[in-house]
Amino acid sequence: MSEENVVYIGNKPVMNYVLAVVTQMNGGVPSVMLKARGRAISRAVDVAEIVRNRFITEAEVGAIDISTEEVSSMEGSNSNVSAIEIQLSK
Repeated sequence: MSEENVVYIGNKPVMNYVLAVVTQMNGGVPSVMLKARGRAISRAVDVAEIVRNRFITEAEVGAIDISTEEVSSMEGSNSNVSAIEIQLSK
């Protein structure tokens, strides 16, 4: 999957990410990958469900990958952060 079919979920409102996914899918992209870490994981699930239930009803959830990433802070300490990848396909 190319990098242009990936939507990184952060701290913006949910509808911003929904609009990004719907725009890509209406533009002919067959599948979009949602990626989120930490507290944004619940927002990524919300985006997937809103897209599926309200905007593109024929969209299906494909593979869901969960992982733990090690992130280093500015002080030099390392911490583990949960991550998720959700694939949406038409």
